[in-house]
Order: sequence, then C-alpha cells, then structure tokens
Amino acid sequence: MKDFDTMDTFFNSLRSIPFRRGPKRLAGGVAGGIAEKFGWDVTLVRICVLLSFLLPVLGLGAYIVAWLLLPAQDDSIPLQKMIRAVS
Repeated sequence: MKDFDTMDTFFNSLRSIPFRRGPKRLAGGVAGGIAEKFGWDVTLVRICVLLSFLLPVLGLGAYIVAWLLLPAQDDSIPLQKMIRAVS
C-alpha cells in the first residue's frame, strides 16, 4: 500500500506541471501538447519530432518517456494506468 502512496505522489506531481499531451493527437499527443503549450503550428512540431527520431536512441527514447509520463487532457498518465493494470 505504501508503494502506491509513493507512486501516487509522484504522478500527482507530474499532474501539477502545466503541460498536457494532445488535444491535437496523431500518436501519443506529445507534439500536439508542445504545439498547444507554446502556440506553435502542430505540423511543424510533428516534423521536428520526426526529425528527432533520426538521432540514435535520444529522439525516440525521449518521445516514449514523454508519452509515458506526461498527463493527457483528462489528467490520465499512461505509465500509471499500466502499473495499476499489472497490480
């Protein structure tokens, strides 16, 4: 039970960050969230994200970590959902 309390504290701290994935989503919504936060064109952000995938490990790895840890518009966090489903 204590492990879930610690994890809930961690995930709640992620929710306090004023950044959300989506709402303009194609895959995980990370590019849409970046575009929404900074007022940038979502297509240009998607192109930059795709170009970052050319960097070995870093581009795709950073995207996957962002997708797992950043909350969606409804405050759900994919990694938290996965942990709860397993336990």
